[in-house]
Amino acid sequence: MTITATPTAAKGLLTPNDHALILIDFQSQMAFATKSIAPELLRNNASLVAQAAAGFKVPTILTTVAEKSFSGPMFEEVTAPFPGQKLLDRTSMNTWEDAAVIDEVNRIGKERLVFAGLWTSVCIVGPVLSALEQGFEAYVITDASGDISEEAHERAVARMVQAGARPITALQYLLELQRDWARAETYDLTTGIARKVGGAYGIGITYAKSMFGASEGGH
Repeated sequence: MTITATPTAAKGLLTPNDHALILIDFQSQMAFATKSIAPELLRNNASLVAQAAAGFKVPTILTTVAEKSFSGPMFEEVTAPFPGQKLLDRTSMNTWEDAAVIDEVNRIGKERLVFAGLWTSVCIVGPVLSALEQGFEAYVITDASGDISEEAHERAVARMVQAGARPITALQYLLELQRDWARAETYDLTTGIARKVGGAYGIGITYAKSMFGASEGGH
């Protein structure tokens, strides 16, 4: 049997319209104890993810735990791209056990969900395993999540992957939403986010554009 290749994307690749994003507990108290990733890198990556989702109009849920009584405000980098959006505050460590969050998941109606937040081994493992068990697809942005140690983070990621979750990174998330530089309507959005919070890749875009007038895809 001969296999014929076709110029089409895999169904497992994310698109702006096929998923919802759930950003969980990017809060001061949770960040204080996060040691698996440097706080400035965590904030940068969380900002990249939030800007990408807002720019591509991905339906996004922002949820906190005990915001007023214990954990503190959500990172401004995460909330700023979604002005006026209500934060769903919970008492449950497992987001999936909160009725208000689940009402929003059902209202949005996407079977593919992308998760990121603090801490990986508690506030991400809980909803990811719960969503998978109920038949949803789950992706985890591992470098926009963190835990009290590298060991805790890595074991949590391994546990979720074994259960069927798909690990991705923040920059990968942004570029997967764009995926083709010929999509001119989001070209400036994507490169603009990358230039601000895309690390060395963003520096390279700025350099190439400034020095040679170059751009991705010949734009």
